[in-house]
Amino acid sequence: MRLRTLCLVALVTGAADSSRGPEPRPLIIGHRGASGYRPEHTIESYRLAIEQGADVIEPDLVMTRDRVLVARHENEIGQTTDVATRFPERKRTRIIDGESVTGWFAEDFTLAEIKTLRARERLPSRSHAFDGRFEVPTFDEILSFVRAEERRLGRRIGVYPETKHPSHHESLDLPITDSLLAALERFGYREREDPVFIQSFETANLRRIRPRTRLRLVQLIEDKGRPADFSASNDARTYRDLLTADGLREVATWADGIGPFKGLVQPIGEDGELLPPTSLVADAHRAGLFVHVWTLRADRSFLPAGYRGDAGAEVRRMAELGVDGFFTDFPDLAVAALGR
Repeated sequence: MRLRTLCLVALVTGAADSSRGPEPRPLIIGHRGASGYRPEHTIESYRLAIEQGADVIEPDLVMTRDRVLVARHENEIGQTTDVATRFPERKRTRIIDGESVTGWFAEDFTLAEIKTLRARERLPSRSHAFDGRFEVPTFDEILSFVRAEERRLGRRIGVYPETKHPSHHESLDLPITDSLLAALERFGYREREDPVFIQSFETANLRRIRPRTRLRLVQLIEDKGRPADFSASNDARTYRDLLTADGLREVATWADGIGPFKGLVQPIGEDGELLPPTSLVADAHRAGLFVHVWTLRADRSFLPAGYRGDAGAEVRRMAELGVDGFFTDFPDLAVAALGR
C-alpha cells in the first residue's frame, strides 16, 4: 500500500516538495512505451511499459492530412513503418524546422492510409522480431487504452504527450496543439492533479496554451542548438540560455517543469566517464520547476562507459542527483534498480 501511495504522490506532484515530507521516488516514464523491447509508439509497446511498472507512458504525436493525431516519433515515418514498400511514390523532400528532410511524411497521408501501415523497429541493433505486426495508433486509441488499463489495474497511469514540430504543422494548417488539448478534454484530463504532462521542444506553443489549461506543461531542453520557434523569430537565444537563473525563471512563467537531456544533469567526458554533476536540478527546483531527464537506455551504444555496463547504475545515479523523473526505453530495469 505504501508503494502504491508513493507512486500516486509522484504522479500528482511531479516534483519533490520539502513541505510535503519525504520526496517521492522518481517517475518512471516509458519512453515511447517499452521501446527497448517493442517497436516504439505502438499499443503493444505502451502495454508492455505498463506491465513492467512504468508510472507514465509517452506518446509523441504528429498529424495526418485529415487532422487526426497519431503516435510517431517524427512526422517522417519511413524509419518506423513499412510506408516505403506500401507507398513508394509518396517519397518527397520537405523543409522541417529549417532542415531538408527526405522521406515519407504523416501529413501527406489520411488516417485510413496510415492504418494500412505496420510499425517496425527503428534501430538496427535492436530486435526486429515484431516488425510488421502492429499498426500505428491514434491518440484517442491510446487514451482509451490507458483508461481501460487504469480500470483493470486499479491505479492511475500517466500520459506524457509531445507535439512534434508544432510550428511546422501549424504552417500547414494542421492544429496539432489545439487538437491535443481537445483530445485530453474529451477524456476528462483538465486539472493540474491529472496525471498528464504536455511537453515540447518549442516554446511558443506552450506559452500560447498556458492561459488555456491547468494541465502541467514541460519545456524540453536539448544540450545544444535552440528551439525551432526561436530560429523562426530570429531570437538568438539557445537552449543553454534557458538554463541560466534568469532563463529558468522565465521558463517558469509558461511551464511547470523542464525535460533536459540527461548530460545536462550528469555530464559525461569524452572517454565516457562521469564528470562532476551540474547544479541544474537544484537550480530548476529553486525556480519552481520539476526535472524529468531523457533518455536512459541499456543498449551498449547508448549507456556511458562510466556505468560499467550496469544500466541500473545510471537509474540510481539520476535518483541520487534528485531528478523528479526520467524517460527510459527499459522500464523494467528502472523498476528493479529503484527496488520498486
